[in-house]
Amino acid sequence: MKKNFNACIIMALIQLGLTGLVKAQLTALPDGDNKRAAVSEQIGLTDVEIRYSRPAVKNREGHIWGELVPAGFVYQGFGPSKSAPWRAGANECTSIEFSTGVKIEGQPLPAGKYGFFVAYGADECTLIFSKNSTSWGAFFYKPEEDALRVKVKPVAAEKSVERLKYEFTGQTQGSAIVQLQWEKLIIPFKIETDLINNQLASFKRELRGEKGFAWEGFDQAATFCAQHKINLDEALLWTDTATSKIFGGSQSFQAWSTKAMVLDSLGRYTEAEAAMKTALPFGTSNELYRYARTLIAAKKAKEALAILKMSYDKHPNEFITNAGMGRAYSALGDYKKALTYIRKAGAIAPNKNNKDAMEKLAKALQEGKDIN
Repeated sequence: MKKNFNACIIMALIQLGLTGLVKAQLTALPDGDNKRAAVSEQIGLTDVEIRYSRPAVKNREGHIWGELVPAGFVYQGFGPSKSAPWRAGANECTSIEFSTGVKIEGQPLPAGKYGFFVAYGADECTLIFSKNSTSWGAFFYKPEEDALRVKVKPVAAEKSVERLKYEFTGQTQGSAIVQLQWEKLIIPFKIETDLINNQLASFKRELRGEKGFAWEGFDQAATFCAQHKINLDEALLWTDTATSKIFGGSQSFQAWSTKAMVLDSLGRYTEAEAAMKTALPFGTSNELYRYARTLIAAKKAKEALAILKMSYDKHPNEFITNAGMGRAYSALGDYKKALTYIRKAGAIAPNKNNKDAMEKLAKALQEGKDIN
């Protein structure tokens, strides 16, 4: 009697608990020991994250591609999809997320999170980015949910990879190659970002926040625009803000020289020259030295000498002002005067590296060579 009573209690508890079984399930290892993984990288200013599960070869070499991973689209024996690609991993749907719009193999794809699938072929694979990133595996795959399909060539791997993995390779400032690696095969695809426009959009967004209350942010954004010859009209407005008294850059060499650079990019050369004249009295010895070096490189040695002499007259016993005078006179072909200043710079050099550098320049001048 007692045994029957206990059995009834157990059955009742089981029946009552069935409805909450999924919610009450305890954490355990993934099915089939297919380890969960994620890999992410910033390409340009774009965050890219891939989340997937890692199946292992498990002594099945030669039986992965075309067998365990079927070719093309197949019915998997479950779910509504009668023609599904491979889930590009194991267990849950593999997903890939982009914080901005990108190009995949040259084709545009908006920002967002996508389910990632592969229709494998020995000579060509079709990569599928689906708007559905939450369904389990590929059992519920629908082609009408595809956001993008691209075709790529699979590549033989130099050595076998036991557990499937994704890796970012071939990085540049604005692009990278993602490689799906498993067993003796690599499926690569290229991601490209619009680095210039993404950077510009980021600047505009940040300047509307707390970083927009100081001149440095406006100066940085304007400098970027001038360097890339983009958004110049707005960049000029940013330099107006940077050089205003209220934002703190009215006596900054950097802020005024940036304004001159933007004006020059706009072809307003007279205004650019005036802005540069405003900048000069605010320049430090190092700032004036760097600016004069750009003039020397532009074959404007006389203008460079005038600026460096102004700096030298204020700080005649500084290493950098003497080195600058030496370079200016060398650019003008007066190696004798140049040598006098370079030797003085060497005598007051702040460290051994600077001293050694001045000795090399002095030797070149003695041999009648320009040191610029």
